[in-house]
Amino acid sequence: MKTLQDTCKLAVVQASPVLFNKEESLQKALRLLHEAAENGAELIVFPELFIPGYPFGMTFGFRVGCRQEDGRKDWKRYYDQSLTLDGPEVRQLADAAKSLGVFLSIGYSERDAVTGTLYNSNLMINPDGNVMNHRKLKPTGSERVVWGDADRDYFPVMDTPWGPMGNLICWESYMPLARTALYQKGISLYISPNTNDNPEWQDTIRHIAIEGKCYFINADMLIRKTDYPDNLYAAEEIAALPEIVCRGGSCVIDPFGHAVTDVVWDREEILYADLDMQKVPASRMEHDPCGHYSRPDVLELTVHEK
Repeated sequence: MKTLQDTCKLAVVQASPVLFNKEESLQKALRLLHEAAENGAELIVFPELFIPGYPFGMTFGFRVGCRQEDGRKDWKRYYDQSLTLDGPEVRQLADAAKSLGVFLSIGYSERDAVTGTLYNSNLMINPDGNVMNHRKLKPTGSERVVWGDADRDYFPVMDTPWGPMGNLICWESYMPLARTALYQKGISLYISPNTNDNPEWQDTIRHIAIEGKCYFINADMLIRKTDYPDNLYAAEEIAALPEIVCRGGSCVIDPFGHAVTDVVWDREEILYADLDMQKVPASRMEHDPCGHYSRPDVLELTVHEK
């Protein structure tokens, strides 16, 4: 393991996206990115699908064997607000990270520039403006109506002064072999952009931090019923949602499973933390899941990178 810079100054942005609006979501992300950088953050993490938001509670008119036309119109609207990896919005994010000299992680709905398929994706950008993309391996449940299975960009890992950094999106973290694929790359920083505001998730993230001997960065978002555009065709579905649709729950857990920050619920906030990176190698004395505490002669994971 390489020598790590002693401290990582982290910011986790728990905020509401501007649903179904890529330009306003982008501008909000850029404002918050500048705010966090001005407050000294070196690594700034946003939630899952921050651009153009997570359409929580919407069915897009899909029923087994039929698709309602109004639902298709809402889906096409979301499609139009999704980003291409080589598009101007991603370039603006990369340019901002470069000008501020920070590492950035942010979730977005990606539209494949060739096929048009949407993917639930996450960007990692370094201070040189270099971009790594990760597509969610398997959309969860009815998310499959909106986004496809990843066909590339499975387990990218970015070098940082604090060790290798990777991410799994939301319930990808419930895939044990996907977690192990990151552990095999020696990650020190495990980023989880998600919309998991259920209390059980708070137990999961502690387990993963202990299991992987890494910092778990839990980046959730806040979604209110009032955040939805008032001219969507799914008005009845949205009316049935609670006033706070996704409560957040962002926090940071250290490699021993201890809380570094409080858990933030029901409000927008930027969480700041100074991560003691020497805890990562120290935590691996008794248990290194892909090193001295593994049995490669008995158990072996084969990853098909693409």
